Amino acid sequence: MTGVFKRRQWLAGIVSVCWSLLLIGSLQAADSPRGKVLKAGAATSNITPPLGEAIIGGFAPFPAENVHDELHARCLVLDNGETQIAFVICDNLGITDDVYQTAREYIKAETDLPPENILMAATHTHSATRASSPKYRDFLSRRIADCVRRALEKTEPARIGWGGVDEPSEVFNRRWHTTNPDFCKNPFGGVDQVRMNPPRGNAALVKPAGPIDPEISFISVQSLDGRPLALLANYSLHYVGGVKKGEISADYFGIFAEKIGSLIGASPEEGSFVGMLSNGTSGDINNINFSKPGQRMQAYEKMTQVADLVAKRVSEAYKNVKYQTWVPLGSANAELTLKVRKPDAAMQAYFKKVLAQPEDAPQHHRYERNYAGRVQRLLEGPDEVTVKLQALRIGDLTVAAIPFETFCEIGLEIKDKAPFKDAFTIELANGYYGYLPTPAQHKLGGYETWMGTNRVQLDASDKIQAVLFELMSQLISGN
Repeated sequence: MTGVFKRRQWLAGIVSVCWSLLLIGSLQAADSPRGKVLKAGAATSNITPPLGEAIIGGFAPFPAENVHDELHARCLVLDNGETQIAFVICDNLGITDDVYQTAREYIKAETDLPPENILMAATHTHSATRASSPKYRDFLSRRIADCVRRALEKTEPARIGWGGVDEPSEVFNRRWHTTNPDFCKNPFGGVDQVRMNPPRGNAALVKPAGPIDPEISFISVQSLDGRPLALLANYSLHYVGGVKKGEISADYFGIFAEKIGSLIGASPEEGSFVGMLSNGTSGDINNINFSKPGQRMQAYEKMTQVADLVAKRVSEAYKNVKYQTWVPLGSANAELTLKVRKPDAAMQAYFKKVLAQPEDAPQHHRYERNYAGRVQRLLEGPDEVTVKLQALRIGDLTVAAIPFETFCEIGLEIKDKAPFKDAFTIELANGYYGYLPTPAQHKLGGYETWMGTNRVQLDASDKIQAVLFELMSQLISGN
């Protein structure tokens, strides 16, 4: 009897496996028009710079003395048999177009992936070194290209889905209206209407000058049997910070990338899963609740808290993702020439007077000398700059790419007006050209609008959005 029972169990198991395979096959056939197959691959490359390079992000760079956690480029490649696209997200403050362009030249020479179909972006960690440094730039370009090549080598039949979940507790608009004009002095001898990063919990604070975007958008890629291959998330939050001086770190972006795999069931033994977190439109958003007094925390404590919560929320939404085994893919690109802001005669005279004073003379603003230098560089530099804009398509999702630190309301408008069911924006993509406020925010003033922080014409955001919507229309009509 025991032997008969075992044989029946064995036969039942075979029938069950066959039925499962037939079911998977029928689902694939239903999702894949005319038997088309989607393939995907993901990989990482270590892009940690050498010690001694300058850590940037503040007004006074300082040398890197230690590596708290390694920096990476993380790549996701998608191939539907007709079109290939890719994302490369790099742990860096902001990478200039020439570094990306060198990487694209390697990719063009060494692969069949069209380099113009790749969205390359920096996360905006403030604990990385200058991408264009002579010691680092060639290494960085090479490793970005290597990351893409490794992802291509790992492509396999896959299924894809996307979703989003709100987490408003970690995002705050950092520009505030105040009743204290001393808070709003600027380096140009004037007084703004708003202040970036005002004193926390101060009675003079009235209200934030703009909105937040609480959504964490994400793209999930699995093998056909449900094994996690990659997850690319997007959150409109500046870096968190709280690192030890002189230490290199990927900030909360890197912690998220390490945490998310275990939360969604990726096997650490296989080591093939790649987690990725890109920066959304966070030019005026950070992790500080200015309406309340601050709390002292240990180094890396706050960024770990933020990464843990963002990963947890994504893992919860991940359970509801619906997958497709084939989707239309597309990439549309354009170049836009923008005028560079220049100081008028009055501003030039003001800064000439500032620089003529002793360094210990009373100051209207503590950074007036810094901005004297920035404004002079703009005056001596080119009159125009040409920026790369891009939109990618994944089914009824579109991803916009903007090479600026982009104000949150711009990203919200793109989500609202994009001709796709779903949309999000990756900032600091395909170049780095400073801040991108809206024309209305320019009128309020504040750090992000100052000449030298913002470098291009005041209506640049309107022109950029118009081009992006046109690119998205091209992707829709190109069905």
